[in-house]
Amino acid sequence: MWMLHSATMLPAFLLLFFMGTSSRLSEAMSRDEKNKLRNQVLEMFDHAYQNYMDHAYPADELMPLTCRGRVRGLEPSRGDVDDALGKFSLTLIDTLDTLALLNKTAEFEKAVRRVVTDVRLDNDIVVSVFETNIRVLGGLLGGHSMAVMLKESGRMLWYQDELLHMAKDLGLRLLPAFNTSSGLPYPRVNLRFGVRGPETRTGTETDTCTACAGTIILEFAALSRFTGDPTFEAHARRALDFLWEKRQRHSNLVGTTINIHSGEWVRRDSGVGAGIDSYYEYLLKAYILLGDDQFLQRFNTHYASIMKYISQPPLLLDVHIHKPLLPARTWMDSLLAFFPGLQVLKGDIRPAIETHEMLYQVTKKHNFLPEATRDPYYLEVGRTILENLNRFARVPCGFAAMKDVRTGSHEDRMDSFFLAEMFKYLFLLFAEEEDLPFNVEDYIFTTEAHLLPLSLSTASNSQAPTLVNNMAGEELDDSNFEWTCPNTRLLFPDPAFPRNLREPIRSAVDKSCPHPTTHRDPGMGRPPLRAQDFMANNPEHLELLRRMGVSLIHLKDGRVQLVQHATQAVSAVAAEDGMRFMQEMMELSSQQQKEQLPPRAVQIISPPFFGRVVLTAGPAQFGMDLSKSSSGVRGFVTIAEPYNGCSVLSNGEIVAGRIALLQRGQCMFAEKARHIQKAGAIGGIVIDDNEGSSSDTAPLFQMAGDGRNTDDVTLPLLFLFHKEGNILLEALKEYREVEVLLSDKARDRGTDGAEEEDCSTEEKDHTSPASSEPVHQSQVTIQEQTTDDSGVGQESVQPAEGLGSYVPVAVGEEPAVDGDHSSQSVDSLMADWEEDLEAFKQMEKDEL
Repeated sequence: MWMLHSATMLPAFLLLFFMGTSSRLSEAMSRDEKNKLRNQVLEMFDHAYQNYMDHAYPADELMPLTCRGRVRGLEPSRGDVDDALGKFSLTLIDTLDTLALLNKTAEFEKAVRRVVTDVRLDNDIVVSVFETNIRVLGGLLGGHSMAVMLKESGRMLWYQDELLHMAKDLGLRLLPAFNTSSGLPYPRVNLRFGVRGPETRTGTETDTCTACAGTIILEFAALSRFTGDPTFEAHARRALDFLWEKRQRHSNLVGTTINIHSGEWVRRDSGVGAGIDSYYEYLLKAYILLGDDQFLQRFNTHYASIMKYISQPPLLLDVHIHKPLLPARTWMDSLLAFFPGLQVLKGDIRPAIETHEMLYQVTKKHNFLPEATRDPYYLEVGRTILENLNRFARVPCGFAAMKDVRTGSHEDRMDSFFLAEMFKYLFLLFAEEEDLPFNVEDYIFTTEAHLLPLSLSTASNSQAPTLVNNMAGEELDDSNFEWTCPNTRLLFPDPAFPRNLREPIRSAVDKSCPHPTTHRDPGMGRPPLRAQDFMANNPEHLELLRRMGVSLIHLKDGRVQLVQHATQAVSAVAAEDGMRFMQEMMELSSQQQKEQLPPRAVQIISPPFFGRVVLTAGPAQFGMDLSKSSSGVRGFVTIAEPYNGCSVLSNGEIVAGRIALLQRGQCMFAEKARHIQKAGAIGGIVIDDNEGSSSDTAPLFQMAGDGRNTDDVTLPLLFLFHKEGNILLEALKEYREVEVLLSDKARDRGTDGAEEEDCSTEEKDHTSPASSEPVHQSQVTIQEQTTDDSGVGQESVQPAEGLGSYVPVAVGEEPAVDGDHSSQSVDSLMADWEEDLEAFKQMEKDEL
């Protein structure tokens, strides 16, 4: 919905706006039409601004349904949303430079006088550091920039930097929030009392979002360079340095929420939407404004990881920073709408067009606003935006937020950034160069669309204190310097290029997808492939994917990834089929996630393991439900022949009464289950054939049926990744007879009673069974020998947070079995995991 605060990218908008995009891409809108729409933008701005001034000022925001101002403390609390309100006439300050850009010079001068005369910043009120920085400090600095520009042109000669003085006063009131050991700011601060002491009513928070701590540098650096006081810029740089140091070094991604004292990631999901968005934006813009190459290098490092793990064109999906191949969610939030603009600013045009088109098509369905740029195509996008605003959001006293885009219901709310951002973007979309009061290319736009002059990059900052430089001594890698502002006419000489990207995306989102019965592509004289019918090992299916522009990538963790590029399809119809196939596949994946079964356990209970080795197994969506069995299924394992289990077993007499080990691949899981069941097996374990796959780096694998009725399969079938399966195979190779328990959760060694029947009397004298309480699946248990007061050895079970892939074996002084056999090969396999175990346990805790 349009009132959601999005860190929208106006500089990106301007890049395409002024690059002279070829009019061949679409029918150019006439100058008269553009002027009409520009004037409509001005009228809509006047409607919003004047209603705020008439019905709300000096309150922070307008309540457009009840035609009154929102004053914090007088209206019911809305929780964290109200932290943006500080009784400082928020909407007026946030709108100052919009007035200047829209050529409303007289009203701008009047508004500056009002702010200087009426607004107080020493209020005893707790506010958001992030929101106050980007809206109020940014608004004051943007207003100051405009006032200086007007003064230099002979207007507002009375102005003596009053807004800048207010900005410094506010900056000093925000500084106490940075008084942490890490340099990351507290999320909230009391404007009068800071963060220390009971009168502040804050300062007890431990966590902040990455964007909250990483979206400070533009405003604070501008304040330092305007005033000559380096303190502000130094604090903002220190916070960015700390976030860079805390990135996950293997994935080069950052989490969403971080502890401001310890630097530990509290939420380890990573994306480009809410909680992270403007951190990336400010790294790139800090390079542009300040000219510090380190900001560009950091941005490019992050960007490469985003495109590797998060970007799944045209989608941008969250992942886990320690397991970047594991999706954290399968939906996108509105705050990532800024990202295509950031890609344009960087110069990566193709994915920007793809993602932007997907967002715009979703917008057309639900009538909320997307990011807009200026290929002539986007003039029509802008027209749609204006029509939707007037049709769905306009009310007599302003513009009201959409409470529910499905029903069109309103919320009594008009956020300040609606005036600060939205009307700037729309005005620039339809304005001609001569309509602009100044050259906007001389400014950079903050995440709140406030204007800061690029001349600040040359402002003296020689008094700046020595800053912690986490990259000192490192040579900058020239490969990271991918310069921006590309010439799109040279990069994409085909005028149909953007259209070819957009059309299949438009059809997929709209779900219209016409499929003519005639004129289908050569060789495709049949209905298109459906997601529910797809088999990754079917050559015919793979050929159909290729024709639709869909590539299949085999990942190291055993999964396959589907990627579609519409321009690689053999025709527009095939591209549409490909987009529909991808949409169906995502819906199918989402449905399967909703039906996700919990993990199962394969517990090795024969000597010398005695239940101490527990392997995390994936369940099957068919066969025996182990969660409904109190005892699970226990038996000795044997390797099926053929190992893939795709035909009648040649060693059926050996498999009978045992648990069969099978290799993944070459046929459906249900087919394997039927073959071993026919041979008399009591259970089956499918072992991944992708070498190196492991449950510590890949999501839980859940085996689906074959599309037919699977009620005939009655035995349990579990799945082990290659690394875990190899532990079982090595144990079988070393000890020949290996007994396992298949269950929904690991059991204590005392649960099954007879695990130690073959052990000597001496061992029994020194060991008593542990409690028969089951060990919950979400625990990692480390079992050791301890001694109670009577001197009798007992089993000690130490639970640890998170689901482990194995239980470390602590054999202690137990006598060896069968002539002192060792299990070094098994131990060596398990030892490979210990380095990352703590990180994975913490991540699993987060997921739970």
